[in-house]
Formats: sequence, structure tokens, C-alpha cells
Amino acid sequence: MVFSMRPIIKVENLGKRYRIGERESYRTIRDSIARAAMAPWRGLRTRMAGGDPPADANQVWALRDVSFEVMPGEVLGVIGRNGAGKSTLLKVLSRITEPTTGRIELYGRVGSLLEVGTGFHPELTGRENIFLSGAIMGMRRNEIIRKFDQIVAFAEIEQFVDTPVKRYSSGMYVRLAFAVAAHLDPEILLVDEVLAVGDAAFQKKCLGKMSDVAREGRTVLFVSHSTASIEALCSACLMFKGGRLDARGAPLEILSRYVAAGAELGSGERSLVQHPGRRGHCVPTMTRVELRSATALPTGVVRMGAPLEIRVTYAASRPVRPVLGAVIKTTYGAPVFCTSDRFCDQLIFCTPQAHGTVVCAIDKIPLMPGSYAIDLYLGDANGDFDVITEATSFEVLAADVTGGGRLPPSSLGPVYCSANWQLIDD
Repeated sequence: MVFSMRPIIKVENLGKRYRIGERESYRTIRDSIARAAMAPWRGLRTRMAGGDPPADANQVWALRDVSFEVMPGEVLGVIGRNGAGKSTLLKVLSRITEPTTGRIELYGRVGSLLEVGTGFHPELTGRENIFLSGAIMGMRRNEIIRKFDQIVAFAEIEQFVDTPVKRYSSGMYVRLAFAVAAHLDPEILLVDEVLAVGDAAFQKKCLGKMSDVAREGRTVLFVSHSTASIEALCSACLMFKGGRLDARGAPLEILSRYVAAGAELGSGERSLVQHPGRRGHCVPTMTRVELRSATALPTGVVRMGAPLEIRVTYAASRPVRPVLGAVIKTTYGAPVFCTSDRFCDQLIFCTPQAHGTVVCAIDKIPLMPGSYAIDLYLGDANGDFDVITEATSFEVLAADVTGGGRLPPSSLGPVYCSANWQLIDD
């Protein structure tokens, strides 16, 4: 499949406005044709009137002033908090709903997998819905027949292919919907977070299929809250906030911004001089804490499996050989692990200093995605004289540490441990 170098998707000043408590009306084909014919004149009137439609207290903009381009073969991740406009964007691109302002250019057939229930007729069987979906995409019957067995096998519904889809479980429904969207050769594949409905094995199949689609030169827009999946699959990423496009860039860069914004983290450095977590009767000695990871700059976000440095600056009344301890805790206050020079005596031969910075370097942080706090203990060979609970906090960002874009559920524990697997014949 050969594409020119023009964008396969071009979005200009896209906006979508809803009125609170109002349903979108259905129109006949005649209404749609008349509306399309009048579209240039409506746009001209809007520009002559000053641009945007008048404000209304009962309206909400799900999307506003969104512009971007997607090149053929690009896999674009779309992230943002709930209500940021991600799903609305995919609905507009899928032509399920019309934009209020702006313009969209799509060059190629579009396959979409949005929320459960979209795109299938509940009274029709799985077989009939496959052919209906293909016809809607503009495919010939022979093309659909050629792909039919692959779709049914991927969806694992061989036994129920002639059963009305209204009797399918949500998992069966999503498997069939994804199989149809991915196998009917769309040039553009739009996938929403609906994959979360499936089990782990199904998610693995879907991620693998989307990778195959991208390698064939087709384009994927993937909306997900799974930062590991975005990192594994996508070549670029969009971040939406409040209906607007907030940032675009490499997945790691955008995902770090996304997590930091959601956690409302600081810069990764904090003064300890007047810290409220200092225990009573301590000798205030620690003055500052700074977290670093893959760069020399302070950060409050650390990727799974990345290095982490805890740098504590101190000022004592006399020269000391400092002993630093750190306890990593969950947001519920449960200790996860601790580390301290008291167990290994690496600083025992250093020259005593009244002030300096102690660096605790962890090669690979063994934590699952989430928020964590650090308790700090500073002392000398005789014991700790300055203790601060929850001295600072940081967020662990999901990363593709498994190579497959998937991670164990966080409910199974805060620690991630990699392993090597093999099968030995008896």
C-alpha cells in the first residue's frame, strides 16, 4: 500500500458543543444533504459574525480549537483525564457526531471501536453484523468473505456466529467489534479505551493486532489510560485537557507531563527546614531533599524500572559521618521497602563534614505505577538524630518493562519483579 506524503488525517480548529440536557436530533438523508450543501455558507456567516457562536450558559464545549495532523502509518496515542474530550474526538472522526466548528479531512476508510454497543445492530447475528459493518465501510462482498474466517477466529465466537449479538456477553461483543474493525482493512483505525473490557489474553491479542496494522502502513489513533500500552504501541502522543489539545510529542515526554499534572507534583525538590513531618525532639539537620531519575534535573515522576536518586542536603552543628536511611511507603502509609547506609557502611570511611549532600542511588526502582512517599532518617554511627515522615513524594509512571505493553494489576501489590521463564522437558 503506497501513500503520498500528505497527512491521512487533518484536523483544523475543531470544536464540538453540546447543550446541557438536550439530545442531538436525528435527520433524514435529505436533511443531511441540504445541511452539507449549506455548510460553506454557514461557515462564512460565522466568520463574518466574528468567529465563534455566541456564548450560552446551558452549553458546554467538549472540544475547542483542536488542530493536528496525522501522517500515514503513524500510531498516535490520545490521553487525558475523564471529560477531557478524547472520546468526543473519536466520535467526530468516526462521523458518529458532527463538529460544531472546524474542519476534518480523512483520506481512507475508517474502522472504529468505541464504547460497547456502537456500530452493531442488536437484532442481527454476528455474521450479519460483519457483513453490515463491511458494507458501511464501503467494502465489496467478496472482500468481506475473504476476511470472514479470520474475523470469527480472532473473536473466538465460532459457536455463536449465527446468534443475535444482543445475546452476547460484553466480552464477546467487544472481541467481535475489534476483530471487524481491525480485519476489514481500514486505512485508519480508531480505538477507544473499550479494550479494558476484555481479559488479559484478549488485550494482548488486540495490542499485537494494532502493531500489525501499523506495520502494514495503516494509521491508528489509540485512546487509553494505560500508559504502558501507549508507550509500547505509539510513535507520538496527544494530551487533552478541558477539551483542548494541551500538548503533543514523544510518548515518554507527554506521559510524564500527564502523570505529573494529575498528581499535582512539585518539581522533585523540597525544603526540609520547616517540614511539618519532623518528629518532636529531633535536631533539625536535613535542609533539603531532591529526587532525580534519568536526567540531572529534579523530578517528581519516575518511570518503572528507571534509576532513582534521593539527595539529602544537611547542615549539622559539628562534623559527622552521615548515615542516611529512606523508607518508601504507599499513599496508605504501608512500608514497601527501606534502604540505609547503616546496613552496608559505605560511608564509614568518609571524612566527617558539618554540611554536605548524601546521595542514595537506586539502580532500578522496583515499584508498580502509583504514588509513593519517602520517610527520611539522618544520623551517625550512634543513631538517628533527625527523622522526617513523608519528607517528599513521587509518582511512578507505567513503562513497557515487559516488552508487551501490559503489566500485572496494581491490586496484586506495589512491587514489580521481573523474571525469566523456561519450560524443561521431563
